[in-house]
Amino acid sequence: MKIVEVKDRTAALAGQLLNIWEGSVKATHLFLSDNEISDIKRYVPQALNDVPVLVIAENEHGKPLGFMGVAGKRLEMLFVSNGSRGRGIGKRLLQYGIENYSINELTVNVQNPLAKGFYEHMGFKAYQRTEFDEQGKPYPLLYMKKA
Repeated sequence: MKIVEVKDRTAALAGQLLNIWEGSVKATHLFLSDNEISDIKRYVPQALNDVPVLVIAENEHGKPLGFMGVAGKRLEMLFVSNGSRGRGIGKRLLQYGIENYSINELTVNVQNPLAKGFYEHMGFKAYQRTEFDEQGKPYPLLYMKKA
């Protein structure tokens, strides 16, 4: 597995990352309805394009297995393909982000306990909780900082 910062954000790559995002969200964000996932999915390509730093983990054939987006020292997104979850890819991506971009802050859905536990395991601690997400939907968020 290789971790690379993406400079050329092609439509083909965006399509691959959108598929990873959708599969991951359907497996981990069980609190979202299919309609809500479809609504959010419309904004993902723009988010992938707008995030200042986009990093992917790819297999030996250059196929993306997971990705993260970083803005400043903040992790904006981290998703791993369903077939690759549990193999240390998220951990490798986050460690890369901490080492290369000084990631020290992130936000996670309270209703995604696997992600919350993963970030705690990686040394992040919650410092704030909101009852609504950034779009005003009733999905509590935890704001976490590197301890």
